[in-house]
Amino acid sequence: MAALAANPPGSLNRAVQRQSGTHLRIGLNAYSFNKALMSGQMTVHDVLDYCAAQAIDGVDLTGYYFPGYPNVPKDDYLYGVKRHAFLNGVTISGTGVRNDFALTDASSRRGHIQLVKDWVDAAAKMGGSMVRVFSGRELPKGYTPDQVLKWMIPAFEECADYGRQHGVLIGLQHHDDFLKTADETIRVVRAVNSDWFSVILDVGSLRQGDPYAEIEKLLPFASNWQIKEHVWYGTRKEEIDLPRLRQIIDRVGYRGFTPIEALGEGDPKQVVTAFLKKVRQAFA
Repeated sequence: MAALAANPPGSLNRAVQRQSGTHLRIGLNAYSFNKALMSGQMTVHDVLDYCAAQAIDGVDLTGYYFPGYPNVPKDDYLYGVKRHAFLNGVTISGTGVRNDFALTDASSRRGHIQLVKDWVDAAAKMGGSMVRVFSGRELPKGYTPDQVLKWMIPAFEECADYGRQHGVLIGLQHHDDFLKTADETIRVVRAVNSDWFSVILDVGSLRQGDPYAEIEKLLPFASNWQIKEHVWYGTRKEEIDLPRLRQIIDRVGYRGFTPIEALGEGDPKQVVTAFLKKVRQAFA
């Protein structure tokens, strides 16, 4: 991605501007219950009930789990979810979609841009502040990263501007896909150059180099998280060192939600509850 300027003219570094220090609010990503949600054993309302029972502050309600996805449900459904969350003291921090801006076909990319916009509308109606998006599933054959970025960056810019108009941030989750490293992700954020575009820091998708060094590098650009049970050193998986992660957060500074995403085998509620306990102990 060498052709993408590290600091475009007029940019402000694009680190997230917030008060210094640390203030963490534990959140949950609904993907933790992916199998149960996809099979119909759980609903979005059940996830909200779980969060309420566990005193979890916020939830990222991924769009896949809403009826009719990728279409947005009718307003009555969205407002019902909003009401359910509010009455149970759970903040809907945002939602997310599975877009792909590395597609080579322009008309297909337009469809994915519209997907993001549709779910910006949904997030706004539910009181959510962010839509989680991706770059692309992979580098298409026959193209260089810089060639793809020539159409990917304008797509992000359009989405960020639409988010601005509706008061909803666009959060880029690097996912060991088209974007694999902290530097690649930061360059995209700087190129988009919008206060309404930032990073979802996915600790389990940094698989080149030292994951903790990558996390520290990305943290100033992050406005949300995916805290998972494991980090990766190349192909080697290790249990995440939560106290070390907390030390990085305290050193760099972060305020906001820290959603967890527990993906271990077994009863998902037991898996999530056990990981939640570990995060709370480390982040207390």
